[in-house]
Amino acid sequence: MPMESTETAAAEAATKPQFTPQTTVGEALRIHPEAGLVLASYHLGGCSHCGINEIETLEQICMGYGVPIDALVASMNALLEE
Repeated sequence: MPMESTETAAAEAATKPQFTPQTTVGEALRIHPEAGLVLASYHLGGCSHCGINEIETLEQICMGYGVPIDALVASMNALLEE
């Protein structure tokens, strides 16, 4: 089996969905079915009094609730590695 070229690997990486601070909550929920569980593990959007909006970005909700954005994005991207 031939080794994958660097160009092919780069192209695949570019087309794979990835979570970033600018990803909206709605996009995150469409990228992976368990994204909501990750958000809930950070106590985001799980309570009726602290609902989050699907048009907010991950960065915005982290700023609003004091969650480290780097930690949340890393946890979300870990879903894609499974």
